[in-house]
Amino acid sequence: MFKQLKLLDQAQVNEIKQIASQGQFVDGKISNPHSKVKNNLQLHDLDAYNKTSKILHDALMSNPEFNDFAFPEKVAPPLITRYQPGMHYGLHADSAIIPLPDGPIRSDISCTIFLNGPNDYKGGALHITQGEAGMRFKGLPGTAVAYPSHTLHEVEAIGEGERMVAITFIQSRIKDVMKRNLMYELNEVAALEGLNMKHENYTRMQALQYNLMRMWMD
Repeated sequence: MFKQLKLLDQAQVNEIKQIASQGQFVDGKISNPHSKVKNNLQLHDLDAYNKTSKILHDALMSNPEFNDFAFPEKVAPPLITRYQPGMHYGLHADSAIIPLPDGPIRSDISCTIFLNGPNDYKGGALHITQGEAGMRFKGLPGTAVAYPSHTLHEVEAIGEGERMVAITFIQSRIKDVMKRNLMYELNEVAALEGLNMKHENYTRMQALQYNLMRMWMD
């Protein structure tokens, strides 16, 4: 259900941060005014947003691991957010429908892309709950974590420093998270072990992959 990715090299991270440093950041509630748990800043500069979101979007769409895991149909332009001391984003699930200028998308997968290092700030972990358990993520610059949008998650309060990330939402060709994960696992096994199988069995596995995709893909 979760996938950690190496998405950007250091030059790309530096370019994104340099562009963002010249843009205006405003209260994150501008995009969710009724939220009682959102306390962060987000990039609110059209030129900087267009430039950074293109770099991030292109990196996602050219990343084989991301494509194999997410089966992306549509990807929202990634948005840079900042968290300074005392800021947090309380426990929430992401909205099912994300409005965009060219039409809404369904959020099946959420993705956080880390732009500064885990030692650059205290606190601020992305905490994703799983029943009574949970997972915490503070990635290296240029890494990302993708996770189901329906999960309850939060950004824990910042004690010191600054947390800078980009966030985006993905509409998958396979809407059901269980089916999507089964398809991913089957494709991984076929890629890793397929050439070791007898040809007739590999052919049968391929037919199974293709037919499941026909059944499950929107």
